[in-house]
Amino acid sequence: MKTNEIRGKTDHELGYELEKAKKELFEMRFKSKTQSLPNPSRIAELRREIARINTIAHERKTGIRGQKPSE
Repeated sequence: MKTNEIRGKTDHELGYELEKAKKELFEMRFKSKTQSLPNPSRIAELRREIARINTIAHERKTGIRGQKPSE
C-alpha cells in the first residue's frame, strides 16, 4: 500500500489495516518456519507497510504536517 493511499484512510480504517497486516505477517513468519513460502519478500513488504501505517498514525496524533485525526 502506498503512502498516499494510507493518508486517504480514516483512523478506524488504519487500525483495521494495521491489524490485518500484523496478522498476515504473523502467519507468514509461522509458515516460513514450517514450509517454504511462494513469495518470501512479502514479509519485508508487510513490515514496511506496518511501519508506514504506524508513522502516519503518529503524525496524525501529534499534528505533524498539518495532519488532523480523521474519524
